[in-house]
Amino acid sequence: MTTPITLYHNPQCSKSRRVLALLRDAGIEPRVVDYQQEPLSPAQLTALLRSMGLGARDLLRSQEAVYETLNLGDPQWTEQELVSHMVAHPILMNRPIVVSPLGAWLCRPPERVLDLLAPPHGCKALENA
Repeated sequence: MTTPITLYHNPQCSKSRRVLALLRDAGIEPRVVDYQQEPLSPAQLTALLRSMGLGARDLLRSQEAVYETLNLGDPQWTEQELVSHMVAHPILMNRPIVVSPLGAWLCRPPERVLDLLAPPHGCKALENA
């Protein structure tokens, strides 16, 4: 079944691969965006954050070496600056992110994607979107 679901995916990430497998097991073939190969623009990332109800700091991967190198834990960084760093260094983006007509989610843990499939929303809601 083709659905209007987009997965912002890192193929090297086990959680991202798990979300893709869960979607496919449910018969859903999402549009897969390898955001490291196809980086988001600052406007796209800002809109995605807004859709998820998150700030840029909420999406940062603090365990990445570039996080330490750039000292991104310092509160001096503005929202726009943090977004710019994630655009320049996509590895800083936490994942996987799933966007559907029902909303946008950071799917950590991966099973959070099942909320897209469970009643009351279920697959029928996605088919009719």
